[in-house]
Amino acid sequence: MRLWHFWLNSLIFSSQYNPPNFIEWLMLILAVLLLGVWGITQQLPYIFLCLSYAIGASISILVREAIAPSPQTRVSRLTALLLLLVSLYGFADFL
Repeated sequence: MRLWHFWLNSLIFSSQYNPPNFIEWLMLILAVLLLGVWGITQQLPYIFLCLSYAIGASISILVREAIAPSPQTRVSRLTALLLLLVSLYGFADFL
C-alpha cells in the first residue's frame, strides 16, 4: 500500500510541477494504449482516437518548445514533428 501511496503522490507532484508536460505524457500514454486496443479489435474509432491524441500531444510539444525552449529543444521538436507527420499520414491513409 505504501508503494501505491508514493506513486500517487509522485503523480500529483508531477502534475502540479509541470502541467503541460504531464498532459502531453498522459495523451501519449493514452495513444499507445488505444493503439494496443486497436491492434486487438481492429475497430476504426480506436485508431482515429489514437491518432487524434498523438496529433494533439505533438502540437502541444511544439507550442511548448516555441514558447519556453528546454535544453533538449532540437530533439523534442524533431520527435514531435516526426510524430505529427506519422499521425497525419495515418489519417490521410484512412480517408
